[in-house]
Amino acid sequence: MASLVLSECGLNPLPQTLTRLGPGIISHNKPSKTRFLYTNRTLTDLKGLPFDTFSRGCFRERNWGLKVSAPYKVANDEDDNKVTGFNGVGEEEIEFDPGSPPPFNLSDVRAAIPKHCWVKDPWRSMGYVVRDVAVVFGLAAGAAYLNNWLVWPLYWAAQSTMFWAIFVLGHDCGHGSFSNNHNLNSVVGHILHSSILVPYHGWRISHRTHHQNHGHVEKDESWHPLSEKIYKSLDDMTKKLRFTVPFPMLAYPIYLWSRSPGKTGSHFHPNSDLFVPSEKIDVITSTACWAAMVALLVGLSFVMGPIQLLKLYGIPYVGFVMWLDLVTYLHHHGHEDKLPWYRGKIGLKFTHYILIFNVIEKEWSYLRGGLTTLDRDYGWINNIHHDIGTHIIHHLFPQIPHYHLIEATEAVKPVLGKYYREPKKSAPLPFHLIGDLIRSMARDHYVSDVGDVVYYQTDSQHGRSSSEE
Repeated sequence: MASLVLSECGLNPLPQTLTRLGPGIISHNKPSKTRFLYTNRTLTDLKGLPFDTFSRGCFRERNWGLKVSAPYKVANDEDDNKVTGFNGVGEEEIEFDPGSPPPFNLSDVRAAIPKHCWVKDPWRSMGYVVRDVAVVFGLAAGAAYLNNWLVWPLYWAAQSTMFWAIFVLGHDCGHGSFSNNHNLNSVVGHILHSSILVPYHGWRISHRTHHQNHGHVEKDESWHPLSEKIYKSLDDMTKKLRFTVPFPMLAYPIYLWSRSPGKTGSHFHPNSDLFVPSEKIDVITSTACWAAMVALLVGLSFVMGPIQLLKLYGIPYVGFVMWLDLVTYLHHHGHEDKLPWYRGKIGLKFTHYILIFNVIEKEWSYLRGGLTTLDRDYGWINNIHHDIGTHIIHHLFPQIPHYHLIEATEAVKPVLGKYYREPKKSAPLPFHLIGDLIRSMARDHYVSDVGDVVYYQTDSQHGRSSSEE
């Protein structure tokens, strides 16, 4: 725990004789930025925090700028696991802790990304839409024409993957990475997502909540951990359905209607606690589009027959749901090493002109939460589903178009160091991910009810947890 005081006299950090260079590395000699203890924030990084408006309104106009030195050194392959003794000689091995504060901040990662990676090309984005829609209709026409039971299983596998690709493009519209035109994003997003029975705005808003709070035990939105108390309150059948493959891979429609255990609300209802009052019209619009698609499917069932509709649309839809649940889960779980989930926040206390704030070392932050995501290699599927497997950089900067994600990821790897986990190389088809899914479902059940940094555990073992002392 540490305290800093801002007053009219200026910034007065507590005296420090030791300077933190990174997790577990301490030196007497090297200068560093004036930062908030246990974080990588400088004073200029505080814009956007709740007390920014207060400070600008209450303090007399001053130059609050700080002269700072170069950013913290990022460990390289040769010194990742080394720590230098206090006398400058001697080394000892230390274990990398993924839950420790990283020796870089979000602006360091952003600065490493080439500028052109932020550029959104609506024509290129629309080109992917045209490509995917043409493939979807082409597959359906070919399967209906051949109408052969040797062909149908191949069609279901291919079409469910294309439904998933359609979803990813609509997902980009929701993030605004499709184009800079809000109206274009909304129109394309509604068409794409409604066609696969996803309420565009309802899901867009909840997914925004997920990105803003990823890695936070209580506030994350999708595939967040159950607390120990909630897990142990579940009956055996619910536990089996939630943690036994393939049942969890069919959860998405249920999630849209009722969210996850421990949470309330619906993606279809404008008064759900997922949304603020200003978003009601958006939610109603998306629910109406979803209902129109349901009505269209009912009409088609009378035209071509329910069995034919089931083969052409119903089974591929189920496959799409499994793709969505599989990818979403494995981008946030299932690594060989235990990944941390966080609690905690910056505590603020105002006393007239004095602002005192205590910073918890082992706490959630946007950066630390984003760093617990995982990249995955899907082999041939990478290009088909628009490289969504490059998930870490997408989580940190969802504004980057999908066609720049790979280049941006390569650019930031030297900054991330060991906080980036290289994905397993996939065969042409990513069957290896099924094993990762099964192992994770068997071992990752819940997290402790206490602690600022917690790890998944099972009924038969106690995972690690940390709390501030």
